[in-house]
Amino acid sequence: MYAVIETGSKQYRVAEGDVIEVETLPAEPGDRVELDKVLLVSGEKGVVVGNPTVQGAKVVATVQTHGRGKKVIVYKHKKNYHKKQGHRQNFTRLHIDEISVEEK
Repeated sequence: MYAVIETGSKQYRVAEGDVIEVETLPAEPGDRVELDKVLLVSGEKGVVVGNPTVQGAKVVATVQTHGRGKKVIVYKHKKNYHKKQGHRQNFTRLHIDEISVEEK
């Protein structure tokens, strides 16, 4: 069983037991978070596509850590001008515990 979720304006394909890195969430390590923007669920009963989200579906995850990604170098160059700048994106590492869909 897998699901496609949206968090931080990005979409992720997740299955139970996966570890993913998402945009920073306001939660402490060890907290459980519910992600309810589920766009698609695929399981034993087939594929359910939301319009825009699947009603009654949620993904429960545990926050493992917070961190910062690898440094990205941005270099702008023109005649008689150059600028070098770096950026490191913050992230939250999640462990996917459960994917559930409420039956109607």
